[in-house]
Amino acid sequence: MRVKQLFSLEGKVALVTGGSRGIGMLSARGLLEYGAKAYTSSRKAA
Repeated sequence: MRVKQLFSLEGKVALVTGGSRGIGMLSARGLLEYGAKAYTSSRKAA
């Protein structure tokens, strides 16, 4: 069994705070890669 199938987040929703850069951005990318719908929030508008 492939790792992505074993740890699938398909159909899950995640909110990543501080997701515009650094560890938060990497976390959001990982969640997306494994099938979750990820939303990010940040103090900076850009």
